[in-house]
Amino acid sequence: MKKEFLYAGLSRSIARQIRTGVLKTGDRLPSVRTLCREQGVSINTAKRVYLELEKQSLIEAKPQSGYFVSDRKRRILPVPETSRPSPIKSVETPNRLISKVYGNMGKKGLTLFSIGAPSAELLPVSKLNREMTKALQQLSGSGTAYEELQGNLKLRRTLARRSFFWGADLAEEDIITTTGGMNALSFCMMAVSKQGNTIAVESPVYPGILQLARGLGLRVLELPTHPVTGIEIDALKKVIHKIHLCLLVTNFSTPLGCLMPDAHKKELVQLLAAYEVPLIEDDIYGDLYFGKSRPKCCKAYDKDGMVLWCSSVSKTLAPGYRVGWVAPGRYRNAILNLKYIHSISPTAITQEVTARFLENDRYDLHLHQLRHQLQLNRDRFTDTIAAGFPPGTKISRPQGGLALWVVLPERIDTAELYERAVRQKISIAPGRMFTLQNQYNNCMRLCIGLPWTDDLSRKLTQLGKITAAL
Repeated sequence: MKKEFLYAGLSRSIARQIRTGVLKTGDRLPSVRTLCREQGVSINTAKRVYLELEKQSLIEAKPQSGYFVSDRKRRILPVPETSRPSPIKSVETPNRLISKVYGNMGKKGLTLFSIGAPSAELLPVSKLNREMTKALQQLSGSGTAYEELQGNLKLRRTLARRSFFWGADLAEEDIITTTGGMNALSFCMMAVSKQGNTIAVESPVYPGILQLARGLGLRVLELPTHPVTGIEIDALKKVIHKIHLCLLVTNFSTPLGCLMPDAHKKELVQLLAAYEVPLIEDDIYGDLYFGKSRPKCCKAYDKDGMVLWCSSVSKTLAPGYRVGWVAPGRYRNAILNLKYIHSISPTAITQEVTARFLENDRYDLHLHQLRHQLQLNRDRFTDTIAAGFPPGTKISRPQGGLALWVVLPERIDTAELYERAVRQKISIAPGRMFTLQNQYNNCMRLCIGLPWTDDLSRKLTQLGKITAAL
């Protein structure tokens, strides 16, 4: 019998014992090595059995203790409603709150639920270090020389090849590298707009996008957004004549984690093209899917060159490398000119290391492991919040990405919650950060990109107690 059938059969047998009550909540399962010995299977097959059961939330791994049957009678929290921002443009950027929260980045001793990036413990640091050594030996001048303006050829070629998996057919000449994802978004905004133009975005939306738009003198129009399917296309149709550009995170946006269906993506691209409105597509979370395959991008439906597809490795591989890129379609020359003016050349060494890591199976293996950990964390966070947060709490159910959006009872102000929590060495991202309007004051974003430990579980439980006290 083939190995895949063997692990599937074993996982079904154990799942049946859990569902029929033979194995009860809290029961400890045999260790991986014991399962190998008793069932005559390999270590990899045994691990695959437990991985499958974890995906079904039937068992859970406890650090240094083993695998245990999960509590299947858990409380299921409702999903938040579709956001309803005011159609009136607003300029209330919560700069003080944003600066305060992001000022915690890199601080020791804080549990950073507030920073939307994977922890270093979840990244292949040692493998990247080995590639760094090789790159230093092989690059011209050990990486001290300028790269060509368009960016590292090996990286662009690899990205073009990988675009096939999300429905596009890009060539290396279609892609321009940048110094991180925000740098790509900044170039795109400058290329397709001018001061006083109106940009349409999701609501809630990543605060960096709001600050960037305001810094460029743009007016921001926040769109109603469903926590599962993304922006409401009908709402966009009503204001399409008022906007000059659109910026959306169509795959697992932060903070909601919504995934726009393919049919919506296609309709969106056609709608914007008909009005000649450029779409800046931020696909920074697209590789962090929990399903069977990577979701498509709007760029896959772009026939007119109106979609500027942006991404980076900041959320998947190396936040500090600041390696990003854009496929700008008809705006290629404008982006190249902006890059020449603002940066000339990206960092040669980090682009080379990224290119080398992406061009073989190591990146996909790392992504597989990272996605598995994030999916487990999503379920663990959800269960802990359901068990310990106040009645009336709602929570998103993302199918990928790094964020959970938590809606608390209206009486709770998460800016005040932040102040109380940070005194207990816990940092959150209050909902008011993700809008220019006076809304989401009872909401918060929590990052799930942290290694799950007993201490992390205690901190999340403690956060629930602080919330309840409010």
